Amino acid sequence: MPSIRPALSRRQFLNALFLTTATGALSACANGGASSSGSTGAAGSASSIPGFDGTFIVGFDEDFPPYGYKGDDGEYTGFDLDLAQKVCEREHWIYTPMPISWDAKDALLGSGQITCIWNGFTIEGREDKYYFVDPYMENKQVVVVLAGSGITALSDLSGKNVITQTDSAAYDLLKTDGAQAELGASFAQLKTIGDYNTAFMMLESGSVDAIACDYPVAAFNGTGKEGTFSILSEALNTEHFGVGFDKTDTGKALAAQVEKDLQALDADGTVKELCAKYASQGVSYDLWCLPKAN
Repeated sequence: MPSIRPALSRRQFLNALFLTTATGALSACANGGASSSGSTGAAGSASSIPGFDGTFIVGFDEDFPPYGYKGDDGEYTGFDLDLAQKVCEREHWIYTPMPISWDAKDALLGSGQITCIWNGFTIEGREDKYYFVDPYMENKQVVVVLAGSGITALSDLSGKNVITQTDSAAYDLLKTDGAQAELGASFAQLKTIGDYNTAFMMLESGSVDAIACDYPVAAFNGTGKEGTFSILSEALNTEHFGVGFDKTDTGKALAAQVEKDLQALDADGTVKELCAKYASQGVSYDLWCLPKAN
């Protein structure tokens, strides 16, 4: 009797589909074919950066609102994706958002299947692995619990089941050699999962006691659910977001150019407008920290 293969989960299917189609899409661009749907920019525009052909492929987690996610209309949207698109418009690059499995980001960047990682990407602890745009947004890692759970401080998490995203900044903080390792060791269990949407469903159902995540993710998922979730006032840490490129001369040059573009977008008011657009989802211009251009 032949063995029966287990059914793929939706995320496994999408990841497999992406890995299959990404190579074909990149080959089409290399051969002068059309860019992927949703791409914008001047097709065929030349880049002055050696090793970069002008196709700007943004690797992002599609379940990481408000920085990158799929909107109600089925299109990819988010604060970081909007910023990336504005940069591409300035440079006449072809903007291509590419949803990725977060734990595969390094392999995809190193193989050239994505140009950068731009999606609420924490700099701290990763400084030596990437060429980063200077920090542009302050952030903090927080803990979300059910309202009325009796958990009101980090110390109350002892003996509790806590969940966070695989390969996330929160996980790095709480694992063996992290800044909050002692706290993490006090949990009954520190679970990991591929996306935060599922984590919040697990918290609401009582499958876990708390979620460790970025503040904007916590704020976004609490929108419209007042009285369901509560964010602990005591944060796990504060940190900064950047755009990560691979450790090559091309990556270094791209990081420098994108940084200049972000400074220009701040100077002309575009950044402030985008912050206002996502203000109800936890994005604030008060947290923008990229220095002005000299």
